[in-house]
Amino acid sequence: MSDAPTGAPVLVTVPGTPGTGPVTDASGHPHRALNPHDRGPARAASSGFWSRRTTRVVGGALLPALLLAAWHHVTTAGLVAPYQLPSPASVWAAAVDLQQRGELGTHVAISVQRVVIGFAVGALVALVVAALVGLSRAGDVLLAPTLAALRAVPSLAWVPLLILWMKIGEDSKVTLIAIGAFFPVYTTVAAALRHVDPHLVEAGRAFGLRGAGLFRSVQLPAVLPSVMSGLRLGLAQAWLFLVAAELIASSMGLGFLLTDSQNNGRVDRILLAIVLLAVIGKLTDSVLAVAEKQLLRRFA
Repeated sequence: MSDAPTGAPVLVTVPGTPGTGPVTDASGHPHRALNPHDRGPARAASSGFWSRRTTRVVGGALLPALLLAAWHHVTTAGLVAPYQLPSPASVWAAAVDLQQRGELGTHVAISVQRVVIGFAVGALVALVVAALVGLSRAGDVLLAPTLAALRAVPSLAWVPLLILWMKIGEDSKVTLIAIGAFFPVYTTVAAALRHVDPHLVEAGRAFGLRGAGLFRSVQLPAVLPSVMSGLRLGLAQAWLFLVAAELIASSMGLGFLLTDSQNNGRVDRILLAIVLLAVIGKLTDSVLAVAEKQLLRRFA
């Protein structure tokens, strides 16, 4: 006969692990107040609501819509001079004007092309170097200190050297973007490879995996989330370095549109270039986010 009062919590333990297990009531149901890891129906429903695709889309668009409404109100109410902050309608008119001239699509296409090429080159080199540093003690000792020093060099410091070496052309711009994309990918992936669970590696070796086979079957799936995070950070950095490249020496592109608009006092076009950089940057990041979900679902 148990001395525990009716309804009192009962600690149920699992054999071999004394003192562990869910806390249940007298009827065997989990005692929610004493099970901090039990989410409960209310919290689960709340989590499900915020995970819905419709909620994420509407919620993500809410803040931009509020900012746009505030921008419209400030400009139409005359709180800010038009030469300092044009209205959203003026920015839209500037976009229509550039599109009718056939310039807007060219600016966007050239900038996207530069980012894609530079990001692809920088990310590929970064993955190779990260593998050398993260998987090899010799690579870590020989390469990591120098790369850590180069990572601290500002983006604009590379511009004079690249122009001197490669002249004012596509090569210098793409190289600068590749440098920008390199370091976030390298840093993230190398750190992840250094911290792969050694028990996983030993288990792979116990099954006869070595070298490339061990990397492909064990280490790469373990660091795949970090690889995708590094790629997304590298892509964002590539867009930052694009503007640096096009601000210095370019005749086309969104960075050039910023400089040319500043020289001509066209604040509406400056805001248009900024909005386009934000929108296109988010779209490219969304492409990587979709790829990340697919790869993690399949390999990780």
